[in-house]
Amino acid sequence: MRAVAASVMAAALLAVMVPRAIGAEDAIGRLLRNQAEPAKNPGPSVTTKPRGPLPVVMSARIGEHQDRTRLVIELSDPVNLRAFALASPDRVVIDMPEVSWQLGAPPRPSGYGPVKSYRFGQFRAGNSRMVIDLSAPVTVSDTLVIPPTAGFGYRVVIDLFPASRAKFDAQAGWPADLKKRESDAEKLAALIAAQTPPEVRGKKIIVLDPGHGGLDSGAIGVNGLMEKDLALAQALKLARELRGRGYGVFLTRDNDSFVPHRQRVAFARAKKADLFIALHADSHPDASITGTSIYTLNDGRSDREAAALAKRENQSDVIAGVDLSGQNEPVAPILIGLAQRDTRNKSSEFAANALKSMGQVTDLLARSPHRSASLAVLVAPDVPAVLIELGYLSNRGDAKQMNTDSWRNRVAGAIADAVDAQFTRPSAAQAGR
Repeated sequence: MRAVAASVMAAALLAVMVPRAIGAEDAIGRLLRNQAEPAKNPGPSVTTKPRGPLPVVMSARIGEHQDRTRLVIELSDPVNLRAFALASPDRVVIDMPEVSWQLGAPPRPSGYGPVKSYRFGQFRAGNSRMVIDLSAPVTVSDTLVIPPTAGFGYRVVIDLFPASRAKFDAQAGWPADLKKRESDAEKLAALIAAQTPPEVRGKKIIVLDPGHGGLDSGAIGVNGLMEKDLALAQALKLARELRGRGYGVFLTRDNDSFVPHRQRVAFARAKKADLFIALHADSHPDASITGTSIYTLNDGRSDREAAALAKRENQSDVIAGVDLSGQNEPVAPILIGLAQRDTRNKSSEFAANALKSMGQVTDLLARSPHRSASLAVLVAPDVPAVLIELGYLSNRGDAKQMNTDSWRNRVAGAIADAVDAQFTRPSAAQAGR
């Protein structure tokens, strides 16, 4: 797990070290030109076609048999679905166009077969995904589609057969066309991020990063509140508050979709952010632990609890089945060392301001509420950044108050007060009032 976390860190760091300027001859420029040029044989247009209702996933079943583990997904309409295996860690990714997941939680695997756990949801706009964590190597069968019959919809059947480690490693890997799609999606996201609307020019730019999203739910509270939903709701409240005070505000996501770590960091750099605030909620086996804490980037040294949190948070890309191939993990410690001292000082200054103002409206973690860890979303060398753990979803009191509008409003105001303390508050004229 440590190697995976280092690999994720390396990916994010490599992304942020790319210069901000986007040249006309680089890959993004070429991609933009290719999109702008009419195709030689364009065929019928699909971009102007009204979007119909999404296919619905109505059920999913996992059957553990003596010679195989069978996954059956029932859909309202046929979809182009792809299943493939990835190693380090071992998992099976089932990739498909965007669907509507209208099913209860499928039965949990027994733990005796090769399926350890799984998750499903939106990966990005237009793309959904199911990711299955493995406890043993498997061979993934071709998908079998059974047409509607006997009251069932379209059923997609995927079998996982026991396999040797050598065979699994030989077959695991990303299909070439999906690797290209992932790369193109990141380039388009960077291109969009680089475009700054005129109305925010001259303002201090704040990038808010709601943690997790899509098929990565993050921690789940004792009351059922999911970290991804809390983080997004708090980010939207904070965005409104900050915009009302005259700041230019951007969100890395404004809906229930997943955004890879390196794309979140690259987004903040492309926006030339003056401050990056990641919003999360924590969980702990000890349900008595409670309170808000704030993390800034360290140099790799941290206590056991901070290291454990970094390990959990840095797994998000793996959880979503992001392509991590070709990343040189030994480069991560070198690049971490390039983080500018001034950036770290500004990050720590904001953390102190935020704890001071938030401590007036909510409880803080009793022991060392300002902490440091090697968190992948905080690695931009030129953007001051913090990660705020709003509270503990594992604590009944924290989970209850974090699920209320009154608490969220108070916390949004307190964080905005800390932003004001960090910068000279914009004038009324600048705010457009």
